[in-house]
Amino acid sequence: MARRKGCVTLDIPRSERGSQARDGYHGVTGGDFLRARRPKAGQIEPQATPPPAPAGAPYRPLVAFDFDGTLTWRDSFLTFLAWRYGRARYLLGMARLAAAALDFSRSRNRTQLKTALTREFLTGEKHAELLMAADRFAARHSRRLLRPDAVKCWRTWQKDNARLVIVTASPQFLVAPFGRGLGAEMVIGTNLEFTRAGIATGRLDGPNCRSAEKVARLQAVFGVDVRLEAAYGDSDGDVAMLALAKEPGMKVFSERP
Repeated sequence: MARRKGCVTLDIPRSERGSQARDGYHGVTGGDFLRARRPKAGQIEPQATPPPAPAGAPYRPLVAFDFDGTLTWRDSFLTFLAWRYGRARYLLGMARLAAAALDFSRSRNRTQLKTALTREFLTGEKHAELLMAADRFAARHSRRLLRPDAVKCWRTWQKDNARLVIVTASPQFLVAPFGRGLGAEMVIGTNLEFTRAGIATGRLDGPNCRSAEKVARLQAVFGVDVRLEAAYGDSDGDVAMLALAKEPGMKVFSERP
C-alpha cells in the first residue's frame, strides 16, 4: 500500500500499455455546480481530443476517477430517478423492472439492466429537459452524494495541476454537471440515444462505459498509449482502468457526508 497526494492507493497488476483548490470537502457547494459553464444546447459534454500542450509546457499528470461508489457513496442514477419522478413513480417503475432484475441476477449483464432502466424511465424525455434536470440535481445533491475524503483527494491533485477526468458507467448527461462543478477536464460516461428531434429512445448510444470500455474511451481521447498517474475505482468494472495507472486505488474512500 502506498500513500501519495493525500490519497491512499493499492498496488494491483498494471497493463503493458504505456503513457501519462481547495482542500477537503468544504470546497464543494451547490453554487459551484450552478455557476459552472454548461455546454450549448444539444451538446452533453465535449468528446474531442484535448488540444496538445504547447512546446515546453510543464508536465501535467493525468488522473482518472470513477464516479458512483468512488466520488459518491451511493448510485447517482437511481438517486436521480427517485428525485426526478417522485417516490410513487419510482417505486412503480422499479416494480416493473422486477423481471429485468431477475435476469440480471442470472446473467450479470449490466448493459441489459441499464437499458431496461433507461427504457422504463427516460423514454420520450426531451434532451434539453434532461440536461436542465441534471444541472438542478447536481446543485441540490452534490453535498449529499460526494464523499468528503474523495473530494479531498481530488482537490489535492487539482492543486498539483493534474488533468482530472471522471470515467463512469453512469449516464454522461447526469455526471457532466458534477464534473463541471469539480473542475474536471472531461467526463466520460455512458451515452443515451436521442432522435434527431432530441427525444430519448430508451436505448444506449454505444457500449456501457465500464470495464474494458473505460480503457477504450480513454484511449479514444488521449491516445492508445495513454498512461494514468493515478486512478480510483470501487468495483470490478474499474479494474481495467486502474491497470493503466502508476498509482491504482481500489476502494480507498469510505467517508459519507
